[in-house]
Amino acid sequence: MTRHRRRTIHEALLFAILCPCVAAAQSPPRPAPETTQSLPAIADASPDRVLDLPLPDGARVRVLYSTPATVKATIVMLPGGSGEIGVERDGEIRHGDNFVVRTRALWGAAGFALVIPDTVDRSNLRGLRSSPHYAGLVDRLIQFAHIQAGGPVFLLGTSQGSIAAMNAAAHARAGSLAGVVLTESVSRMGGSHETVFDADPQDVRVPALVVANRDDRCDVAPPQDAPRIAAAMRNAPDVRVLEVAGGDTESDKDCGSLTPHGYYGIESEVVGAIVRWLNAHG
Repeated sequence: MTRHRRRTIHEALLFAILCPCVAAAQSPPRPAPETTQSLPAIADASPDRVLDLPLPDGARVRVLYSTPATVKATIVMLPGGSGEIGVERDGEIRHGDNFVVRTRALWGAAGFALVIPDTVDRSNLRGLRSSPHYAGLVDRLIQFAHIQAGGPVFLLGTSQGSIAAMNAAAHARAGSLAGVVLTESVSRMGGSHETVFDADPQDVRVPALVVANRDDRCDVAPPQDAPRIAAAMRNAPDVRVLEVAGGDTESDKDCGSLTPHGYYGIESEVVGAIVRWLNAHG
């Protein structure tokens, strides 16, 4: 099957997920920008809250919203793997090992609210994150973040989630994003049949940080590709590469969350370094 054919099938599948009442052989054009009036604001003051966020087509995406007492900025966090973290309505998380999920307390201590989406109907996002449809879903999350707090909004994606972050940053509305952070990005073709280079990096026009762990052994996210990822965002006003090192291994696979690929054991160091960059661009 050709690359073009795979991409068409992937986008059609995501459209079916986000709009189950419509069948289409090809992905439709990106919908026109919407107002934010239909998105709810949350009054509850607890640190972690769960909301089923309405989408334009009537579907809903479950969101974990984590916030400190004082918010200076918000990060829309895009997990890796399949994207499914298993957020239950009561706030229980069935798959909480992913870097962007298990480090919530560190980001909160630094003054950052987090918007962490689950997948729609427990779907698998592999191969779908570089599509226009998923960029539109993340745009909805950005709108939600702006409603909840008045400060700047950043995107952060890890591993497969970096594809989604790159895609959303490339198609973000002007002025809606303060920057994008890509961590241990998938830059080599693997089972998902997409990389950050399929997500229009040349269209990113916000500051960008590419984080790479020299000890990452994940075959689809080699740290030596970080400069190439940065160079691909040629129209971004400021692009930096941040190198880190270290980490422990408890996962069976090199691309697992509890390995150097997921910054296991060096979370505080990595979060601290990213926070310094966020503070400089917020």
